[in-house]
Amino acid sequence: MNTKKISIIIPTLNEEKLITQTLKQFDCDIKKNFGLEVIVSDGGSTDSTLEIARNYADKVIVHNEKYKQNIARGRNQGASVSDGDVLVFLNADTLINDVSSFFDEILYEMNRDHISAIACPVKVFKNEEIKIDKLFHFLYNNYVRFLNKFVMGMGRGECHILDRKAFKSIGGYNENCYAGEDFDLYKRLRKTGKVLFLKNRIIFESPRRYRKLGYRKVFWDWTRNSVWITLFGKSISQNWDEIR
Repeated sequence: MNTKKISIIIPTLNEEKLITQTLKQFDCDIKKNFGLEVIVSDGGSTDSTLEIARNYADKVIVHNEKYKQNIARGRNQGASVSDGDVLVFLNADTLINDVSSFFDEILYEMNRDHISAIACPVKVFKNEEIKIDKLFHFLYNNYVRFLNKFVMGMGRGECHILDRKAFKSIGGYNENCYAGEDFDLYKRLRKTGKVLFLKNRIIFESPRRYRKLGYRKVFWDWTRNSVWITLFGKSISQNWDEIR
């Protein structure tokens, strides 16, 4: 019998357009069946994000400091008020394919020895997917899978599934990273235990960033930040633009 509790942690900033569908995935039955709590960690939204979050989330925390919060800080603050043995960090524009099966499998895997984290493939929302989305995500998901199996830990920022003890042992997210915090986190987690890639547990995301910036720009930003983090322990980007 599983006794682990799950905390879903979602950082937000002006996400009124998509946050409702993200939060509604975790209804009362899902919460009861999987001992699940939902936490929204808001970076200072000025739209209706907080009002929506308070209707669905179990805990809502708000960044009220004068300095701008980055996503690493938002995730760490969410984790600081969580109770779960398993921490699942989602972006505000993500949907899980088959929620019940997703939690069944991650709880099964997290009960195995020496599992520090789990990564999942990411695709664009089915109703918005075009050919370039299919090609890019096919290639990039297999690249992430390859890195996890043969090189180092790697997980895409849309969904991080972490053992709480492993997360705390490495000090959580690196708050010097305004981008590439996912790359940095999984690279460090790999030193504490295994990182699994569950190829059938698909996470869907909005294509909004790819549509506005293009895949070439997005991939270049990911690459240069990962290199900079490896060399200097911080991201080269000092800001991650909102695209709403």
